[in-house]
Amino acid sequence: MAGSSHGHTPAAWTGVIIAFIGFCISGAFMVLANPLGFWAGLVVVVLGGVVGMIMRAAGLGQPKASAHPVGATVGAES
Repeated sequence: MAGSSHGHTPAAWTGVIIAFIGFCISGAFMVLANPLGFWAGLVVVVLGGVVGMIMRAAGLGQPKASAHPVGATVGAES
C-alpha cells in the first residue's frame, strides 16, 4: 500500500473535503430538525463528487494505467 498513490491527488482531496463539509452541514441540520438544511448538505456532498470527477477529467486525478506496465518484457508469455 505504501507504494500506491491511490487518493493522493488534488482531485481526490478536493472532492473528499467538499463532501465532508456537506456531511457536517447535513449532520448539523439533522440535529436542528431542519429538513431543508439537511437536504442542502446532501446536495453539497454530491457536489463534492462532481467536482472531483471534473478535476480528474481535467488531469488532476490518478493517471490512467499504461498499456505497458513497468517491468513487462516484450514477447514474454505468462
